[in-house]
Amino acid sequence: MSWSKSEIRRVLANLKLISAKTKVINSCLNPVWNEELIFTVKEPLGILNLEVFDRDRFKSDDKMGHAFLDLQPLLSASKLKRALQLTSGETKLRKVAPDCDNCLLASSCITYVNGEIVMDACLRLCDVESGELYVTIKWIDHPSSAAAPVKKA
Repeated sequence: MSWSKSEIRRVLANLKLISAKTKVINSCLNPVWNEELIFTVKEPLGILNLEVFDRDRFKSDDKMGHAFLDLQPLLSASKLKRALQLTSGETKLRKVAPDCDNCLLASSCITYVNGEIVMDACLRLCDVESGELYVTIKWIDHPSSAAAPVKKA
């Protein structure tokens, strides 16, 4: 994505009716947020929508692109982890390929590592000439069978 140095950027994450924003990154061509945004969800899962904005001081923020990722493969990986009774080590649970349900640039693996289900993904931004968003999604099972994915932008 071609950004000028003066632009200020943030990411807005939406999952169903829940949303969260990252902090604003000032004057950076390749911003790194390194923030955790936590969502608690129950089945059925939805699509995680990510929108990138620049921030304008005197008018509404300009949308610079968006990406989305279906969270259902993470839930499936969580169920597989329970079925395999994994408690330690590192195991690749499944592979997610780019398709119409996500904005993946390349296939991504969902892995069980150090007690967590993790998916590292590179998402292409839509509605812009070019741009990518790298995210790490962590799925945490709760005893009540509800689950919470954690996304880092």
